[in-house]
Amino acid sequence: MSTDSTVEKKESWKFPKDFWMANAMELCERAAYYGFFVVLTLYLTDVVGFTDVETGIIAGLFYGILYLLPPFAGAYVDKIGFKKGLILAFSLLTIGYFLLGVFTTKIPVIIFLIILMVGAAFIKPLISGTVAKTTTEANRARGFSLFYWVVNIGAFSGKTFVPFIRQGMGLEYVNFFSAAMAFVALLFAIFFYNNVGKAAEQKSIDDVMRALKAIFSKPRLIILTFIVAGFWLIQGQLYATMPKYVIRLLGEEARPEWLANVNPAVVVLFVVLITQMMKKRKAVTSMLAGMLIMPFSALAMALSQYLEGITGPNVEFFGLFSLYPLTVMMIVGIGLQGLAECFISPRFLEYFSLQAPKGEEGLYLGFSHIHTFISGIIGFFMSGFLLDAYCPDPNTLPAGISAAERAAVYADAHVLWYYYVGIGLISAIALFIFKIVVDKIDKNKAAE
Repeated sequence: MSTDSTVEKKESWKFPKDFWMANAMELCERAAYYGFFVVLTLYLTDVVGFTDVETGIIAGLFYGILYLLPPFAGAYVDKIGFKKGLILAFSLLTIGYFLLGVFTTKIPVIIFLIILMVGAAFIKPLISGTVAKTTTEANRARGFSLFYWVVNIGAFSGKTFVPFIRQGMGLEYVNFFSAAMAFVALLFAIFFYNNVGKAAEQKSIDDVMRALKAIFSKPRLIILTFIVAGFWLIQGQLYATMPKYVIRLLGEEARPEWLANVNPAVVVLFVVLITQMMKKRKAVTSMLAGMLIMPFSALAMALSQYLEGITGPNVEFFGLFSLYPLTVMMIVGIGLQGLAECFISPRFLEYFSLQAPKGEEGLYLGFSHIHTFISGIIGFFMSGFLLDAYCPDPNTLPAGISAAERAAVYADAHVLWYYYVGIGLISAIALFIFKIVVDKIDKNKAAE
């Protein structure tokens, strides 16, 4: 007995080759995706020529639908197997990214974004499915924790490297970087990845649709999903609004990609600690704590003008270095978003899984990103209109405009963040009311 236990402990950190191959592919894919996505709205407006409003609509549909497709892609993968699915997914991603770098006219770009969207939809069920199938009960938690780190390392590295391409070569060349990363992952899939097989319990499209209908028949779950969408709507502004906002106010030398990296850095540092701290609290209580932070996140982003009125054009840090007030407040706001995510995201997944019938937790969790579908479409649509109103594209300003006139145009740019303060407050209040009502219903049921 003790010998078996010792062997199990020794093997608990050992994983088969396909586990590491899955993580290597995920590292490449996340670097490709986030390197591309953090500058997508800039690319659509500055290179392709869409207006801010058009960009918001296109990017919102891309982002939103991408998070709705994985359960359907997963059902198809169950039929063809993981290896073929990975080869298909990374082929689509390589082609899509590459063609976005070659062709920059409007209709082709929309077609290539659809190709990317389909390819990316396969990645989530394939990679996470491989991790699940190549781990045991003894090491599954450790396997997914390693996988989570790889996801964040990939996202962090992609956003770190991309500014050098954007500023040194041009925005369209970022797509070639992403294509190269996807192609490396494709080579891993073809030459080094063994087919780990199909899912133990294959799901058909009918099964997926039945699960989706069942989710929408649970009022408690769907109401919470809509409320939590308020958090992700604000979080999505890291990609919808922040890059354009920062560059238009600070200039082309700014690196909003690095600012976006504050979020995963905070999550990696604090998610385990906060989850552990809140483990004895109800899931909704933890989510409420995070939701209360979000209005302050958006408020911090709105306050850079006020900080500049106090410090002047630079904020000195002990004489070692200085930052623009806008940069400082963006770091504060994005850091608060990361902190809120630590309270909200893990516990929402937990709550969502507990609503599923036994044996269908995986199928239900496939739709746990419905809130991202909702928030992505609404949030990016809003972003386009708000940027157009408060922080317009410099190319739309009259020719020969003076520096003073230009400054007047952007004087109220910070006002757009107050809309997100309002959304954060409404979401926090809604979740507070939800908690009171649900606790009362559960208490009455327990008393019966």
